[in-house]
This record gives sequence, C-alpha cells and structure tokens, in this order.
Amino acid sequence: MTDLNAIAHTLSNEDQQRFINYLERKNKRSDTKNIELFKLLIEDDLSSKEMFQQLYNSKSKDAYHALRKRLYQSLIDFIANLNLEEENSIDMQIIKYILASRTFLIHNQPMIAYQILDKAEKLAKEHHLFPILNEIFHTKIQYAYLQPSLDLDTLISDFRINQKQHFIEEELNLVYAKIRRTLSEMTYKGKVVDFETILNETIKEHKIDISESLSFKSLYQLITIVSLSAFVTKDYLKIEPFLLNTYEKIKARNHKVKQTVYHIQVVYMIANTLFRNKKFHQSLTYLDTMEALMLEQRKKYFATFKLKLALLRGLNLNFINKQEAAIELLETIKHSKHSDIESLLDIHLALVMFYMQRSDFKNAKSMFSKFYHTDKYYIEKAGKEWIIKKNIAEIILYIEIGEFDLVESRLLSFRRSYTNYLIQIKQERAIIFINLVELYFKKPEIVTSDSFKEKVENSFEWIDERQEDIFVMSFYAWLKSKMEQKALYETTIQLIAKAQNVN
Repeated sequence: MTDLNAIAHTLSNEDQQRFINYLERKNKRSDTKNIELFKLLIEDDLSSKEMFQQLYNSKSKDAYHALRKRLYQSLIDFIANLNLEEENSIDMQIIKYILASRTFLIHNQPMIAYQILDKAEKLAKEHHLFPILNEIFHTKIQYAYLQPSLDLDTLISDFRINQKQHFIEEELNLVYAKIRRTLSEMTYKGKVVDFETILNETIKEHKIDISESLSFKSLYQLITIVSLSAFVTKDYLKIEPFLLNTYEKIKARNHKVKQTVYHIQVVYMIANTLFRNKKFHQSLTYLDTMEALMLEQRKKYFATFKLKLALLRGLNLNFINKQEAAIELLETIKHSKHSDIESLLDIHLALVMFYMQRSDFKNAKSMFSKFYHTDKYYIEKAGKEWIIKKNIAEIILYIEIGEFDLVESRLLSFRRSYTNYLIQIKQERAIIFINLVELYFKKPEIVTSDSFKEKVENSFEWIDERQEDIFVMSFYAWLKSKMEQKALYETTIQLIAKAQNVN
C-alpha cells in the first residue's frame, strides 16, 4: 500500500490527470479497474482492504494484487517517460547529436559531423554536462585526422580541462555521500563522532578545490555539506555568507541550467539558515522563490517539497508574531499523505509548540496523542534530536496540565535514555534544563525567587544570542515566563527580538 500511495503522490495534480489520460489510451478493455484504483489512491484515505472491497467486493484477492502490480508498472513507465520528455531533454538532444555525427564520420563526411559536434559541445558546456562533453571531445579527437584544419593541441587541452572538472565533480559526489552517511549515523542511530574532523579530513582526502567551475548539482552538494556542518555545530551564522555568495555564483553561472530540483533544495537550505539565524523576513522571501520554482514545469516538484515549504513558512510566521496564520497553515497540511514522514512529524511537533506557546494545552495534548509509536520508531524516522525535543515538550505539557505522575515517569525515562548520549555529544545543558524544570515542578513557589533566578543564571554557559539555537531559546522561554510570570508566547517573541537586536 505504501509504495503505490507514495508513488502516486509524487505526481502533481496536473500530472495525475495526465496519467489518467495515459491509462485511458493504454486500456484495451472497458472493465479495467486501474483508473479506479489510482483515483482511490489519490483521493480517498482508505486502507488496502477497503480499496479491495470497493473495487471487487469478493473474497479472492488475486485479481486485486495483479491490478496493483500492473498499476505500479504503468506508473513507473509514465514517470520515466515524463522525465525523458522534460528533465533530460537537453541530455537526449546532445546524445542524438553525437550519434548523428559519428554516422557522418563513418561515411567520411567530417564537415557536417564537426558542425553537429560543435553544437553539441556548446550545449554541453552551457549545462556543465562533463561526462557528455568527454564523449564529444573523444569523438572529435578520434576523427581529427579527417579534419586537417582542426587545432589538435587546443582540442586536447580542452579535453584535459574537462577531465579535471569531471574528476572534481565525481570527487565531490564521493565526499557528499560519505558526509551524508556520517550524519545519518549520528542523527538516526545516535552514533557519536567528531563530525567537523571527519568533514575536514574527507575534503582533504579527496582534494576538493571549491574555486573550480562546478555544475549546479555539485554546487548544491557543496552547499549541503556546509549546511550539514552547521546542523551539527548549530553555528548557522558562520555559514550564511558562504551560502548566499555561492547561490549568487550559481545564478550567474547557470542561468541556462534548469536542474530545478537542485535549485529548489539550495533555496530551501538558504531559507532554513536564515530562519535559524532569526532573519525571518529574509527567510520568507527565499521561501517565495522556492515556491515559484516548485510551480515550474507544471508543478512537477510541488508535491515533493510542499511539506518542507509549509513547515518552514509556518515557523517563520510564528516568530514574527503571526501565530494564527502559522497554525492555520500547518493545520491544513498536517494530515497530508506523504512519503516525507520526517517533515510530517516536524509539522506535528511545531503545532505542539505553537499551541503550548498560546497556553492552548487541550490542543497541544490532542497533538501529542498522535505520537503513539515508540521512541525507537521516531528516532529511525526523525532522529535523536527530534525525540529529545519531543520528550522535553511532553514533560513541560504534563506539568502545565497537572498530570504529575506522568511528569515523574517521563523525567525518569528521559534521564535513563538520554543522559549519557547528551554528555557524549556535549549537550549537557539539556540535562541542566531538565534539572531546573524538575526543581520548578517540585517547588513551583521558588521560581520567582532571586535565588532561583541566580541558579538559572549560573547553570548555563551562555553563548552569543545571535548564534543561540532558536528551539533551545523557545524551551528556555518557558522557564523565563515562569520566572517573570508573563505569557509564554509574549516572552518567546521578546527573547527572540532581543537576540535579533544584538550587535
């Protein structure tokens, strides 16, 4: 069920209709149920059993399973053809040029062949298609004896330069794969490693020179590697200039390069960095650019990225004092059927935070009731950082709604499960925060005392407010709101505004 559902929802609304038209043309019989099944997948929230009953109303499931297999194959064929038509049209055109030129060369027509190869070379250079350029140069050099006027030395020099660029692109791809694997082990398996050392050693090992001319894809990978470093160190301020400057280079060098999927992800990473650096209005501007890119090519990538777009837009709105709009946005999308489980979980947790900030604990508790899986499940889907934030928020919620037995059990469970891990990754302040939360829980009357405020002040090693993680600040705002006896959302907005105004 999951595979077919996920595949169907990668298509935009327009492409879903095109697929239905494709099936209508393909169907030889009028009683074929593939269109009915596809419509159930995209329109109704039914289980596999309910779909079977609606389509066949019988006990035999063989026909249903055969139908699903045929629909799966039709979807794969349709999506593959769609990509050949759109995304790879330049690649296909250049390959056709190369094949045609070789035919002319075999038939001793070098003048026509080299005119075609020149067109192919120009297109391939515009789109940074280094592997295809390699084939073009290879063909030109192989048959250079048929074209005496050709400057062979220059051609060989161009070939060597392209080889070097292709090598750099491939090496960067290897670095990207290794760094993503390392981060995945840290995020989803709780592996404790020195990420920055691994990053630096990997780049040094592969001799990456970022001053070279890179393709849009490679620049995206480079930006991703830098962003992953910031994710681990929480130092988004340090990478912001690099991301913005690199993006300007991308736009300047690659104005003819479509590669929309990479462009969308680059803009998203910039918007996320600006959000983390509390530059909410700038982040929203980049999200508008992201949405415009998602609407290109008949909204081809809109479904893929719509959750990430909505989540980050909602978070930005929340911190510019537009919480109603933020909640309305995320409420409309929280029930989406989507393969991006991590973003769906982030949306639910963001709504928990929004409702708690406005003291709407009934809705916050209702959102928490949807988190019925084990911690292990959520770590696999969203990572350890997510589950730690979720558990801290849950402890605070139970304190607010007076479910004190649950507070005790959650505190005990949190310490048992995550204390050693937090110490290993040098995030002891999360443990300190939990200790202060427990102190307030057991003796709420002391929270406004000077001694408690002094204890809080002396408990943390405070860092630059501009650099401080926005989600850490949101948790601290809860404690601060208790100390100052102010509304939580008001305290949060004031705390963020103060950080924004630090020189």
